[in-house]
Amino acid sequence: MPSPVLSGSLMRLALLAMVTLMLLVMLTCTNAIAREAPLFLVANPDVATRWLNRDTTRAIFAMRQRTWPDGQAVRVYVLNNSDPVHARFTKEKLAVYPHQLQLAWDRMVFSGTGQAPNRVADQAEMLKHVATTPGAIGYLEREYLDDSIQVISME
Repeated sequence: MPSPVLSGSLMRLALLAMVTLMLLVMLTCTNAIAREAPLFLVANPDVATRWLNRDTTRAIFAMRQRTWPDGQAVRVYVLNNSDPVHARFTKEKLAVYPHQLQLAWDRMVFSGTGQAPNRVADQAEMLKHVATTPGAIGYLEREYLDDSIQVISME
């Protein structure tokens, strides 16, 4: 039969090992999140708007607001729902989950009151369409930004 002192020492050692492992996992997850490239709201250069608040941005991407503040038609571009960049954009910038946005689009399409946004396959295609479509809006990671589009600031 093991001595009570030895059992207590083994328990403390096991607890210390578990806490250390948990801290390592948390640190690894934090580093992975920190390594994700920042996301930017981007628009066609002819768009006069330079900043949007979260509510307006959410309304535009939910297809409820169909014009820019100056009256120009908005053309919304998004990545596929399964794309991790799309999921990050909806959660970080719009504060909604991708499936919530999809439900809103489906409701509008099936009721005949609106349309879904334009889907693109990847960020390179997003850049091309936003750069060449008047009134276009989308989102990109920093590495895809260039002079053919403008970044829209978000409050």
